[in-house]
Amino acid sequence: MTVIRTATAGLALLLAAACTAPTPPRSQASTAGGTVCTAPQSAPGEEKPTTIDVVEQAYFCILANYYSGATLDARSLLIAGFIALTQELNRNGHDVPEATMPALKGDRKADWTAFEATFRKVTDQVPDLHVKLAVATLEAMVASLDDNHASWAHDVKGRHPDYYEGDGYGLGLQANVDGDRNLGVALPPLFVTTVQGGAAQKAGLRPGDIIESINGSAPFIDGKATPAIAALFPRYPQDPPVRLGILRESTGRRWSVSLKPGLYQRDLATLQTVQSKLLKDVAYVRLRGFAPDSANRVLKAISRLRTSRTLAGVVLDLRGNSGGQITESTRLLSAFIHGKVTHYLCTVDDKCESLRTDDTVELLNLPLIVLTDRGCVSACEHVSSAVKDLRIGKLVGTRTAGLMSGPAQPYLLSNNTVLAFPSRHGLGADREEINRIGVAPDHHVPLAPQDAAAGRDPALAKALTLLHK
Repeated sequence: MTVIRTATAGLALLLAAACTAPTPPRSQASTAGGTVCTAPQSAPGEEKPTTIDVVEQAYFCILANYYSGATLDARSLLIAGFIALTQELNRNGHDVPEATMPALKGDRKADWTAFEATFRKVTDQVPDLHVKLAVATLEAMVASLDDNHASWAHDVKGRHPDYYEGDGYGLGLQANVDGDRNLGVALPPLFVTTVQGGAAQKAGLRPGDIIESINGSAPFIDGKATPAIAALFPRYPQDPPVRLGILRESTGRRWSVSLKPGLYQRDLATLQTVQSKLLKDVAYVRLRGFAPDSANRVLKAISRLRTSRTLAGVVLDLRGNSGGQITESTRLLSAFIHGKVTHYLCTVDDKCESLRTDDTVELLNLPLIVLTDRGCVSACEHVSSAVKDLRIGKLVGTRTAGLMSGPAQPYLLSNNTVLAFPSRHGLGADREEINRIGVAPDHHVPLAPQDAAAGRDPALAKALTLLHK
């Protein structure tokens, strides 16, 4: 699936969340050229080609329903779209005199009419590129929102034609940089944290191996991450092999490997949303995402672990948690505190709806430590910020991702693709801004290459120490 400015949850989870997310203040429908964008009630049908009419529908859908759509300068969408159009022409070895940006005057409808007329003049000259140009234009419009919960899911069949449930795609490794979305906050050295399978496993890579170069380029220069790191996260079958320079500190060995992106079967543990175990007298629960019923599964796991024994507390491991349904994160928080506001969802004019605990959930009455990292996003940051603001427990690890603009609402376009973006902006329980900032831990405990190589978990060790003070 190609997802531009992707949100944290997958398409299936996004559709499920639409049924449980708080109702946005504005209508979930808007008219554009007689076509309405609405929240999908089921999985979309077969995808149809993207045309300028679909771009028009998306344009007016954003203006009518996006969090800041009422105050957004619509010209920014059109300019971004036209830039992408001209770049796509160039990539395909074409340019036409008609590809000149029309004058825009700030009238949303009139400006669209001028934009569409120019688009049609251009594509009349290169009809074989009509769909490519429409796709590039719409992708750029969504990207111009610069919103980590705004996405356009399309080309579902074209990305991984042989993708099966349980498969992973990529190099088969995880590093201490969470994808290519947080490069600005990444710290050297770059090293392997987990080998999941695929090319990395075949090449004999291990946790703790330091990645000194990527395709001949340094991953960090003067302590700052370089664009080279993005090559670790391939998305498409046509992506080329990635050549890595590796250092294994325990032996001093240096060598290079060429890893070809591909499908691989992920380990069963990485597919389980909830994992739990007893660590002496502490209930340890790892939650990888806020999928439907995940809160109940966590609470049942804790209940089983405390059967016939007294627990010193709970360690909730949210590292790498991909977010999901805010109703689930609210329910989980409600097992630790009642009668509180955990989050705010606000309109652009600062009219906010408060999300309150569900006081029908039975309190656990157990001390809580939450493990966080840069892979904790969205609904995960809802939990992390509330735990800190409401003093429910302590956060241990590293700062969260800061990918929390607001819950994404999906909208079905006429070609059976899904546009999604927030209708309201999320704030923490103290009304603080979390998006792009993240939630700082109470105890900063990063993972070092030596820890990964030895299989040590310093954040978990710190959490257990805090519970036994």
